[in-house]
Amino acid sequence: MDGTVYKVMSRTVFAEAKAKGLFEGSADDRHDGFIHLSSADQLEGTLAKHFAGAKDLVVLAMDTTTLGERLRWEPSGGGDLFPHLYGPLPFEALIWEEPIELGTDGRHRLPARVLP
Repeated sequence: MDGTVYKVMSRTVFAEAKAKGLFEGSADDRHDGFIHLSSADQLEGTLAKHFAGAKDLVVLAMDTTTLGERLRWEPSGGGDLFPHLYGPLPFEALIWEEPIELGTDGRHRLPARVLP
């Protein structure tokens, strides 16, 4: 697997988590027992399914080596392997963060450096 995984969240949630030094997960993450992450080629599907029409989003690029053994690639309902992080997301794993623009057509525009 690639050495980078991604997390999408609102700018507000990101600012709050960054101030704490880690992200403890969304309500869905806590319910499922792990933090949902995506590979580069999964991001568009993640945005369409879980963030349709949402504004003020950011994408965080996280280093898989820093996340270590708590990062596991597990099958989703459709059988694709998704990265799941068991435990909080530490910001020492953060490589970069970028805003995600929402186009006039209602579709999100990923930053060029995240495109697969």
